[in-house]
Amino acid sequence: MELELRHLRVVSTIAESGSVTKAAAELGVAQPALTAQLNRIERTLGGALFERDHRGVRPTALGELVIGRARILLPAMSGLMDDATRLSDAARGGEAPEHLTIGASTSAILAPLIQRLAEWREDLQVSTTASWSADELVGQLVENRLDFALVGLCSGSPAPRETGLTWRTFSVDPVFVLLPQDHPLAGRQEVALHELADADWAATPGDGCFHECFAAACAREEFTPKSLYVADAASCIDLVESGTAVALCQAARMVPGLVTVPLSDVPLQWNHLVGWRSDSPAAEHAGEVLATVMQAHRDLVQRSPVYSTWLQSHHGFGLQQDPGITPAV
Repeated sequence: MELELRHLRVVSTIAESGSVTKAAAELGVAQPALTAQLNRIERTLGGALFERDHRGVRPTALGELVIGRARILLPAMSGLMDDATRLSDAARGGEAPEHLTIGASTSAILAPLIQRLAEWREDLQVSTTASWSADELVGQLVENRLDFALVGLCSGSPAPRETGLTWRTFSVDPVFVLLPQDHPLAGRQEVALHELADADWAATPGDGCFHECFAAACAREEFTPKSLYVADAASCIDLVESGTAVALCQAARMVPGLVTVPLSDVPLQWNHLVGWRSDSPAAEHAGEVLATVMQAHRDLVQRSPVYSTWLQSHHGFGLQQDPGITPAV
């Protein structure tokens, strides 16, 4: 068997999720099939890529080498395909794009967005990329490697100010807390931040002032967080599942076996924006894409009974209706 890019994607997904089972769910394949594929990849490379135990998987030295190369090769190949598509579109004389590249710092919205884009235009080809860093996605937008970027920013952070980019805020959402089901506060309709003063905390990485805003919110409640573990989403979930920490999370987040609980008085807010290059061929479709993004976010919220119920009594949050945009139906 020869090593292919799809094999590198498998290895990268397993490494990022920290578990073959979680990676199988993310890739949409059965766990035994993914395990068999990983075994074939390891035989091709001549050694084990991961050490496995009851806590998940950890890369071996060979695994670290392969993962490091994959992190270089996969984005490079994606960029090559995107640039080739744009040149092909330009050569056809500026026709309406048949292909869109979309980056998101909130990966949860990608699935409903892809579904809604398919309803908007059945023949549209969509490529997506996810990154926790809004700055990274803004850079790809500036470099014309993305048609649209969906980014999340702390309410205290201004919209990116790079020249030539247009930004629209499509939703303002509170930050909730993720708890184990057996946590003493898990059954509450909302929890005050100071009630978790003795907890260790976990949060995904973020640009801007989010971690400073969290520290300030705790200071207003007259306590200092014991610890703040900054980690990828899968690791944050593991920390909560193990009872090691509670996690700051997006309001629409749902994780089987865990409980999402609102924080009283909304100490932290998260703004979701969509941006595009004003001079790009895709800009003429910005209205349709923005409306579709809003509908995808609505789909995401409707799947969360906790957030949907919370919004009924907290006006001003959720989707920010723009009078210049007609929402998708």
